[in-house]
Amino acid sequence: MNSTESSFGNMTIDPGALWDDILTTARFGATPKGGVRRLALTEEDRQVRAWFARSCTALGATVWTDTLGNQFARIPGTDASLPPIALGSHLDTQPTGGKFDGIIGVLGGIAVLRALRETKHRTRHPVEIINWTNEEGSRFAPAMLASGVFAGVFTEDYARDRQDRAGVSFGAALEAIGAIGEESCGGHDLAAYLELHIEQGPILEAERCVIGAVTGVQGMRWYDVTVTGRDSHAGTTPMTLRADALQAAALLMTAVREIAHAHAPEAVGTVGSVEVLPNSRNVVPGGVLFTVDFRDPRDETVRAMEHAFRAKATAVAEEHGVTVEIRDIWDSPAVPFDRRLIDAVSESARELGLPAREIVSGAGHDAAYVARIVPTTMIFVPCAGGLSHNEEESATPEDVTAGANVLLRSLLKADALL
Repeated sequence: MNSTESSFGNMTIDPGALWDDILTTARFGATPKGGVRRLALTEEDRQVRAWFARSCTALGATVWTDTLGNQFARIPGTDASLPPIALGSHLDTQPTGGKFDGIIGVLGGIAVLRALRETKHRTRHPVEIINWTNEEGSRFAPAMLASGVFAGVFTEDYARDRQDRAGVSFGAALEAIGAIGEESCGGHDLAAYLELHIEQGPILEAERCVIGAVTGVQGMRWYDVTVTGRDSHAGTTPMTLRADALQAAALLMTAVREIAHAHAPEAVGTVGSVEVLPNSRNVVPGGVLFTVDFRDPRDETVRAMEHAFRAKATAVAEEHGVTVEIRDIWDSPAVPFDRRLIDAVSESARELGLPAREIVSGAGHDAAYVARIVPTTMIFVPCAGGLSHNEEESATPEDVTAGANVLLRSLLKADALL
């Protein structure tokens, strides 16, 4: 038994308070089906941000916001010269999101602060909770926008200029909800970053594991595809004389699936959004806009999928008399996490008697960008059926509690070893 285990083995988070926080935050943007719609920088987001600030202040934390709306809540450590160890995730959701995606990373951090306060334990490093702005990318693309700026991947101007489908810029939305702080994004250092999250996949549940010690995030690329043909009358335009953008786009959408299957078993390809113009039942479509998402743990596989898709687009355009434009939206290379922190998570789970395994994240997370600048890892807990980005997303109180306790122990181990 190491010194951390012997000194703090009885320190645990309050499971009831954590579950109450989950249910409380789920009210901000609650949907009739039991999910949450809380898009970044909306009124619902403003409300949950205010709740976060109040809750952390009540636990003795200093709370502030940076110029891109990232929220920070910090309690001091015993050594004022050390940068903070950060815990966090995000509070924004998908349009049809659930109660757990991202949120438990922030609420798990609050649970850790509560445990430290109740036991009067002080870490060497300050402890900081972060709520990253626009992690989902469902309103402003790309995803993980503000953490990307924090890590130096994007500029602040780039982030402020992103627009939603209504033409509202990220900067204007920040101002509209009063979320612009004085500290520049990335304006302070971190010692390490730990993020608690539901797995968003079926592996932990299938293998009856409670904890996933995340070794890294797979590579992913996003594209916007525009297929342009010619609007024409559905009744008077012969099939041989059509430039049907939808028929051409359908072939490309099918190709996304075929390309992913060709790079089995880990590659995935998704078309998640489609717009047809002019969207009239008796008009041959002249325009289609759709999105493509390719992912794989190996960057070379993601590049190979892109090359195959571009080749297919060229062939379809020539065959169907349309033009195809493929615009790069986001390129997030595969990211390995810090081995010391991965081991800290695995050791914490073992000390608590929790079944655990190492796992690669198939989804993107703020941790993927933060890992570029500080030691980072993630802690996964199961979600029912592996379902996420869905109103039926579900996790048990016991698993969320277990994850938060592993987060607490991992923090204490990081505090000792860094």
